[in-house]
Amino acid sequence: MKTQQLSIYLGQSAETSDFIVDCLTDWWHRHRSDYPELEEWVIDLDGGSATRSNRTQFIKRIVELSQQIGLRIRLIYYPPYHSKYNPIERCWAALEHYWNGAILDSVEAAVNWAANMTWKGLKPIVNIVETVYEKGIKVCPDQLKQYQPFWKRSET
Repeated sequence: MKTQQLSIYLGQSAETSDFIVDCLTDWWHRHRSDYPELEEWVIDLDGGSATRSNRTQFIKRIVELSQQIGLRIRLIYYPPYHSKYNPIERCWAALEHYWNGAILDSVEAAVNWAANMTWKGLKPIVNIVETVYEKGIKVCPDQLKQYQPFWKRSET
């Protein structure tokens, strides 16, 4: 079953590789029953600092997630300055248009605005992440070697 339901994760800490992968993990655990025959998960990314393909912690965590959920994960990176092609950017544009310059001076305000917008006719599911994430976590080359057999870069 394919769904158009939007899930928004709002954190109160730094956007790190761990934050991103924890949100993906949570989303999958909540929604895997909607995709019983899925074999590969394709994730669109914009090359932001938390998800760049040279982030060793991101590589480690994505490989671990893939192994944990039993799916291949393909990461698709949009080139710089091509965000208009990334579907999530259209979602954020709709959210920004909806809140129309309102001051988001509290977590409650941001959650309220996000929860009451509509995306493709549905109100999003808004999740608050309370975890505090440490910045700058790196995996040393020796540790990263165990993940390399599961990480393949595209020729193109």
